[in-house]
Amino acid sequence: MNHPIQLLRTETFSKKWPLDQEISAASATQPSHNFLKNPSGQYLYVYLTRFVMALSEQHFGCPFSELSVLDWGCGKGQVSKLMRDLGPKHLESCDVLSDKDDSSFGQETPILEQFNIQVTPLKHEYILPYSDASFDVLLSVGVLEHVPNERASLLEITRVLKPGGLFFCFFLPTNLSWTQKLAHLRGNYYHDRFYNESSVRELIASVGLELVDVWYRQLFPKNSVHYPNFRLFERIDQFMTENTLLRYFATNVEFVSVKPCSKT
Repeated sequence: MNHPIQLLRTETFSKKWPLDQEISAASATQPSHNFLKNPSGQYLYVYLTRFVMALSEQHFGCPFSELSVLDWGCGKGQVSKLMRDLGPKHLESCDVLSDKDDSSFGQETPILEQFNIQVTPLKHEYILPYSDASFDVLLSVGVLEHVPNERASLLEITRVLKPGGLFFCFFLPTNLSWTQKLAHLRGNYYHDRFYNESSVRELIASVGLELVDVWYRQLFPKNSVHYPNFRLFERIDQFMTENTLLRYFATNVEFVSVKPCSKT
């Protein structure tokens, strides 16, 4: 591996970042938040948000404190909390206005409430209530695969990004994922749309975004399994998804893309 962005990603993912004890404590009151008390479950969000900061600073050539960020579909709020603690110039959190339990407005949200994170309600299935070129960075963490019209949503994401802005998309379920196949055998169809590297490339190209980096991640389950040494299991997991063909059976395919400066 010699691509500088891939090297930055590998380095950031492999560092021993501290867990967020405030998130752990706030999550203790809700069974639906148990995965955030589990070190292996929370750690995914910790190093992903650290990667967002590291790559953003490298890409824009300025401190993270000068950048504006949108957490699109913030859900329980753990990503917004982690991002806010990294100190962007402005952080906006939004979610679809729904009574479903995967929306910020359809579930108990102790993290949002305890840390006073305001969430903008999205009243349309894809139109965003923001002006053109509003954000330097936009995050989708387990969101894009659930929207009714992914291309329309991506066009809106492209619109609200500034020229040169970064779109980070994490937790896209893969079409060969063994954990997804097992979930379906158990009758869990939470994900009904799946992706691979090829479909990611086609999708983002169709809306005028340019791919910066794409990778497979998370071969082992993390949310419900308590590993005796979660960082060791994470290192093994990342080695296997980076260096073996088992990566195609991982849970997620993820990517970073950029809005070209020539686009409006």
